[in-house]
Amino acid sequence: MRGTLLNVATVLAGTALGVLLGGRLPERMRRTVMDALGLFTLVIGFTNAADAFGDTLADAVGQAAVLLVLGALLVGGVVGELVDLDGALRRVGERLRERVAPGGGSFVEGFVVASLVFCVGPLTVLGALQDGLTGDYQLLAIKSLLDGFAALAFASALGVGVGFSALTILVVQGGIALGASALDGVLTDAMLAGMNAVGGVLILGIALRLLELREIRVANLLPAIVLAPLAIGLWP
Repeated sequence: MRGTLLNVATVLAGTALGVLLGGRLPERMRRTVMDALGLFTLVIGFTNAADAFGDTLADAVGQAAVLLVLGALLVGGVVGELVDLDGALRRVGERLRERVAPGGGSFVEGFVVASLVFCVGPLTVLGALQDGLTGDYQLLAIKSLLDGFAALAFASALGVGVGFSALTILVVQGGIALGASALDGVLTDAMLAGMNAVGGVLILGIALRLLELREIRVANLLPAIVLAPLAIGLWP
């Protein structure tokens, strides 16, 4: 859990600095910062999504790799829409906003976007598993540094709601770390590659939101992160 706690601390520190700087930055500068984050997130998403076409998956399941990832996204999207994970995440954000920052119009968007960005990437799963299984939190330390700077940029544009994504990190990333022993020996390299591929696609969706190109309900696609490795593991 040390890596997760470090991650929480850097996000809170980054948010505090971002909120302090945000009021002093002109709107055009905040917009440019968000565009830079959106473009960078787009590149990260493409890089991770390419796992669907990589050697690890191809060696394990052959040409079916892309179809399995696509199928996981489609089925996961249906499940997510039925459960309405995006709505649930937004309702949590609204409740937090009512308690902390009434009238803060960007609070919910900051909480939702930051929660997704900080918890969907491959470093979340791989770092938490490594931390939970071996106590080595090197990957999460790298992630913490990246998330801290991202939180600063997000908070300068979207406000204090970004800091409350630390709760999501604590629950999701901490939960993976605590349950890592149960996954030891279960997740193969191919299953992790499939998880990363789906995560990359979701990160692309987040990037489109940051660039204000399309309001994709990324949270409703989250079940695909579980379905993809499951489908790959069951593939004959």
